[in-house]
Amino acid sequence: MLLAFDTSTSAVTVALHDGHEVMASSTVIDALRHGELLAPGIASVLAQAGATPAVLTRIAVGVGPGPFTGLRVGIVTARTMGVVLGIAVDGVCSLDILAAEVSASHVIDGPFVVATDARRKEVYWAAYDAHGVRLDGPHVDRPAVVGTTAPVAGRGALLYPDAFSCPAGPQYPDAAFLARAVAEATVELTSSEPLYLRRPDAVESDARKRVL
Repeated sequence: MLLAFDTSTSAVTVALHDGHEVMASSTVIDALRHGELLAPGIASVLAQAGATPAVLTRIAVGVGPGPFTGLRVGIVTARTMGVVLGIAVDGVCSLDILAAEVSASHVIDGPFVVATDARRKEVYWAAYDAHGVRLDGPHVDRPAVVGTTAPVAGRGALLYPDAFSCPAGPQYPDAAFLARAVAEATVELTSSEPLYLRRPDAVESDARKRVL
């Protein structure tokens, strides 16, 4: 039984997968209460599926990029549960979770970008091919540096319409798609080390990057 969750954005999202399908999922949008919402979210999906932590065999956690506080909640929880239960913990780039949903739901036809809110008037972003395979990133930049006319999934597309003229797809990661992608081995796994990516404030660049 696979438990999957992500706290890299304002969404606290949790899902349970039995190896064949998603048994239960829960998502709450609240940028300030990751620490309060994750444990109840895990308890909720286990209860919905009639399961207990003892039946878990694997954990998948979004490792960002994302702001420090929220991201840390998910990663520390995953690592702690992994040690207590004696099970493996796999990390997944949180931008790849959004890309997995884009690919599975076919809401975008062709290459696309995922951009999430990095605060400080910046975005975390990565570029993907039409099949959801990451081609570039993850990076953190000002929206004007990344600006593209390609379809853009993620909250960043709505926050910065001047830079991203074609918003499409989901705004936040959904653990149900994380669980499916990990169970079906269609996403790249990594360690549970967090991806913060925040560059030093002293570094500025006016150069425009070619995204797609």
